[in-house]
Amino acid sequence: MRPALTCIIIAILLLVCPTIQAQELSARVELNTQRVEGTKTSVYDNLKESITRFLNERHWTNQQYAPNERIKCSFTINISKFNEESGQFTCEAFVQSQRPVYNSSYTTTMLNIRDRNFSFEFHEFDQLEFRDDQVDNSLTALLAYYAYLIIGVDMDGMAELGGTEILQKALAVANNSQNFSVKGWKAFDDYRNRFGIINDYLDGAFEPFRKMQYTYHRLGLDEMTTNTDRARAAITEALGQLKEARDNKSLCAWPQFFSEYKRDELVGIYNGKGTSANKQEIYDLLIKVNASQSAYWKKLLE
Repeated sequence: MRPALTCIIIAILLLVCPTIQAQELSARVELNTQRVEGTKTSVYDNLKESITRFLNERHWTNQQYAPNERIKCSFTINISKFNEESGQFTCEAFVQSQRPVYNSSYTTTMLNIRDRNFSFEFHEFDQLEFRDDQVDNSLTALLAYYAYLIIGVDMDGMAELGGTEILQKALAVANNSQNFSVKGWKAFDDYRNRFGIINDYLDGAFEPFRKMQYTYHRLGLDEMTTNTDRARAAITEALGQLKEARDNKSLCAWPQFFSEYKRDELVGIYNGKGTSANKQEIYDLLIKVNASQSAYWKKLLE
């Protein structure tokens, strides 16, 4: 290949590659339309494609993500009603994200939320556009909120309080969505709604939970293959931070969320490991955090 042509190709790649690498999410979108009848399916196909492209092709931060670093996440949207004339969708959604554990093939859940009020307006062939300073579309507000939440929580698991800037963007979306008529955005209406979830997460009294994300994932799980005992000790420390956060904000939903989507993982970490006194300590701690999962916590004592 001629040198001049080679230089041109390299220059083009240098310009293009940062853009290609910038996307943060690798999202899978599934629509469940079993409860809806009498509507042409093309609107659902267009909706699924539009959401998928909006999540995966938009640059949500100014950081560079290599293709293998993109955050794997899923949006499972169950549609219960659709008014074709108004474009109003009444849905619930399950939003989940995962994170790989270093030096292993294991992935751990970082976020798993059931949003019972995932409702919005969408007409076939609508173009999804979003600006942080102008939140005027119920669907893009939902997607942007969860995109920022997924990325921010993931960053907290990589560096202590590392997701603050991006999480503030999720809070801004919630604040700027107060005038929407659909449920789930109103401040202080429900501590488990979208506003309540991000407002609690960023509350200063809840900072031990955010620090726990780093201790648990980066100092704990990521070190399991290097030094199992040290990693397990870090996870025990993280559970102490979890309880502290629970004590500081007893009505906050996050400790319950975390303990439920981590329960099988926690059983695997402690079952048959450590002394009886140590396992009893972990059991007592987790019972105080979430007594509804006592059947799982009892397995820790085996």
